[in-house]
Order: sequence, then C-alpha cells, then structure tokens
Amino acid sequence: MTHNEWDKLLQPYVQAVDELKVKLRGMRTEFELAGIKTPVEFVTGRVKAIPAIEEKLVRRHIDMERLEQDMEDLAGVRIMTQFTEDIFKIVDLLRQRKDMVILEERDYVSNAKPSGYRSYHIVIEYPVQLITGEKKILAEIQVRTMQMNVWATIEHAINYKYDGDYTPEMTEKIREVAELSIRVDELFSELHNGLDKPTD
Repeated sequence: MTHNEWDKLLQPYVQAVDELKVKLRGMRTEFELAGIKTPVEFVTGRVKAIPAIEEKLVRRHIDMERLEQDMEDLAGVRIMTQFTEDIFKIVDLLRQRKDMVILEERDYVSNAKPSGYRSYHIVIEYPVQLITGEKKILAEIQVRTMQMNVWATIEHAINYKYDGDYTPEMTEKIREVAELSIRVDELFSELHNGLDKPTD
C-alpha cells in the first residue's frame, strides 16, 4: 500500500483516538467538579504505526483484507490510574457508556501474563461519523496504574533491544521486577486507604 492509501485507511482511527481521549479525559473533569477523587490520572492514545501494523500482519498471519476485523488495536487509548482499585472503577464506568460497545475484556491485572505484564484490556466497537456516513471500528482501551505502565514501557524497550530473545536469567529478572512493581502498587493502596480512614 502507498503512504496515501495507509493515511486514508487509518484516518477514521485517528479520529476515534482523538474523540476517545477527549471523552475519557472528560471523566476526570466531571469527578473534579463533583469534588470526588478521580480514578483517572491521565489519558493517552495513539494509532498504530504503519511499520508496526505490517510487522503484526506477518507475525499474526493476518490477511490484509481482514486487517480491520482482525487487528483490534489499530486505535489504542490508555487510561492511567494511581491505584489498582481505580482500574476496576474505570472499567465499571466504561461498561455503563452508551457511546461504545464492549466486545471483549481481558483482565491481566488479576491474572498477570507469565512475563509479569499487568493491564486491563477492553476491546470496543466505536462509531465514527465520517462524511461518507457512520463507520464502526474496533479500538482497544487499556487501563493500568502508573506503576504498571513503568514496568510495561521499560520491559517493551528491553524486549525490542533483544528481539524478545531473553536468557532464563533475564526472564527471571523481568519477573522479579514485576513482583516488586506489584508490591509497590499494594503498598501505595494500603497507604491511600489508610489515609482515608478517620483517626482516633
């Protein structure tokens, strides 16, 4: 495909990410205006880069004709929280929304991947209004704590450097860092919940 053809294909996904970022950041504002502690720390989003799409097409044996049906994360939005329990508050809020349809949920918070990766993934169907009419596209929303994000970001960089070819010792160290990361989240939650309780 030419660069122009990719731009045309991905334009609805760019629009979806822009709209979702505005809507999900709006949740934070609503909580603040209501004087309630917000579970939303910040929201980011991106459309998958063309080289990454092409690599995934090959790796997952996805037919180009099936790209939009089989690649659920062309549009991706990430919601960051301070505390693990906030993740589930946000998931509940997303389930109540009428502007998207949840197709699938993957809870890697309660059930971390073998690598130690933790995040809550939600695949949605989202309607984008185009000049040609409505187009329903797939997008992925990830909800994670900032601590989970630090681990995932650095592990991704290390994985890229070594092309995923970890030695057993490296795999063990990655898992060890994941366990430390989980403990940090637990301690922060304990501190936060303790501070919320009235003192004698």
